[in-house]
Order: sequence, then structure tokens, then C-alpha cells
Amino acid sequence: MLNQDQKNEARGRRRWQRSNESDEDMDTEFSQTAGPGALEIMFLIGQVLSVECRFWAWETSTDWWDHIVLQVWDNSQWLQNFRMRKGTFMELCDLLSPALKRQNTRMRAALTVEKRVAIALWKLVTPDSYRSVENQFGVGKSTVGAAVMQVAKAIIELLLRKVVTLGNVQAIVDGFAAMGFPNCGEAIDGTHIPILAPEHQGTQYINRKDYFSMVLQALVDHRGRFTNINVGWPGRVHDARVFRNTNLFKWLQQGTYFQDQKITVGDVEMPIVILGDPAYPLMPWLMKPYTGNLDRSQELFNYRLSKCRMVVECAFGHLKGRWRTLLTRSDLSQTNIPIVIAACCVLHNLCES
Repeated sequence: MLNQDQKNEARGRRRWQRSNESDEDMDTEFSQTAGPGALEIMFLIGQVLSVECRFWAWETSTDWWDHIVLQVWDNSQWLQNFRMRKGTFMELCDLLSPALKRQNTRMRAALTVEKRVAIALWKLVTPDSYRSVENQFGVGKSTVGAAVMQVAKAIIELLLRKVVTLGNVQAIVDGFAAMGFPNCGEAIDGTHIPILAPEHQGTQYINRKDYFSMVLQALVDHRGRFTNINVGWPGRVHDARVFRNTNLFKWLQQGTYFQDQKITVGDVEMPIVILGDPAYPLMPWLMKPYTGNLDRSQELFNYRLSKCRMVVECAFGHLKGRWRTLLTRSDLSQTNIPIVIAACCVLHNLCES
């Protein structure tokens, strides 16, 4: 006969076998009836935990852009905040539309071209944080960064070659002649755009004023518009070296940039020249100031040259004053910074025109 302990052990073994058989039956039944009611069964047996529903995007307000800016603001407010009148803004949007227009999806409506351009201009004009611009326009922070680069690339692709160009050479020569320098075609100089310290070769970007920068070198006409730009060189590189490594230098050296138009000064034939500061090399087609002890005629020459060359300094001042993001250290990548700088030069010409 079995003692009490053996009876209890046999009774527990039979109960465990019955529970396993019932679990197997349940599993088999579930696998056979899996379908529309399977999720309900899983909730009933406690095998699935409920998950709280969440929004995949927070609701934002676009009333400021839709009802205030587009409908209420006058031209003075547009000029103050976007650096251009509303008519110019709409014309710019039409020009960029082929590259910026997006299709709506079932999830959400695409940003309009006008709003995309407005976000980019606002970020270029006011060096606010991305979060500040996000709250202003009722979009996501990542959307702000994407809009800036999309608009900048569209400007480079569609407008750079049309807007930053030489134009009427005779009108430029006449303009500089009225300012006191004969047969002058352009003025050249470079400026530094502040950037954050690059991850690699950071010392190459420290300029002579001890901050990290990228060089923008430009040729400017008598009205302060950019006719040729070169951007991307590290701040440590000298202006003369930047100039010698540009296509502009090759064209001027070959005599293909300007038309063959010479005047006679004394007994010398003078071609169309560009004006530079003492950092640039003296060339038959590049005039720079005299240095050292000067006589009266040399001082007069320097005065007239400096008066005409100041147009490029003023152009850089207007560029940075208009697009104030160029005054702050840009957090963009080294490949994106030149794109934004060049786009600002194009926008500068549009505003000057």
C-alpha cells in the first residue's frame, strides 16, 4: 500500500498532466481558429498587453503665416522681415517652383512652395534657432533645416548662372569711370564667413583674426552686384592663393573674361582692369594701390582706386546685413555651408535689382 506522501505525489503528477493537456488543446484550438477573432481571444487570455494610442505628429498652428503674413502684412513689413517685397517674393517662388513643388500624400498635405521659401528666408534673415522658426511657422524642427537646404539648392540649380553674371560690360565701365577710374570692369575682394570648428583639419580654417571661417571671394560691379563668386576655401588661405586657383584668374590671364576693349593712357594701351587691395598680385589686368612713400600723383591714384574698390566692401556689408545668418557661426556641414553662402549671394543680387 502507498503511504500518504506517495499518494500526494501521484495526485500532483496527474493534475500537472491534465493542465498540460488543456494548454495543448487551447493552443491547438487557437491555431485552428486564428482569424478575425484571434486578437480578441489573446486579449481574453491575457497574452497581449494593450498599448496607449499616441499621435505620430503634434498638432501645430499655421495661423500666423496663413492669416497674418499672407493677408495683412504690407510691403514695409515684408521688406523688414524677408528683405524683399511681397511681389518679389512671389516671383522668386515662381522661379523656384519646378524644384520645390511637392505632391500631397494621404498622411498629410505637402508644404506649399511659398511657405517653404518663407521658412528658408526667415532662417537666413534672422539667425534664430531651428526651434524658434518651428514655432513661428507651425512646422517640425527637422522641416526647417530641410527647407533651408532645399531652397538653397534650388537657388543654385535654377538661378545662380542667370543672376550672378557679368552683364553689360560697357555699362559697368561707364559706371566706374563716373566714380573716377577709367576702363575698370570690376572690383575684387574676399570676406570671411564664421563657421563652427570642423572635425578634421580644423587649424586650416582659423583665419588671421583667430576664428574659424570659410572664404567668400567675389567680383562686384559698380552697383554692388556680384558677377563672379568663389566660396569654400578654408579661412587660413590667403586671398591671393584663392584667386590664383579660380577659373576667373585663368579667364583674365587668357583675356577671355572681358571683351577686347583698350584705351590709351599716356603712351600705354590699357585693357579693361579689375581693382584689388594690396593682398592681390599686380597684373596688366589687375590694379592695386601704391605702397611706401608716395608722391602727389600716386596718392591721387590710390584715392581713386580706393573709392571705386569700396563697392566690393559695401557689397559684403549689405550681404551680411541682409542675410544675418552669415554673421553667426554656421552649424551646417562643410559641404552645405558653401551652398547657403552662394544662395545668399544670388538673393543679394535679386534684392539689389
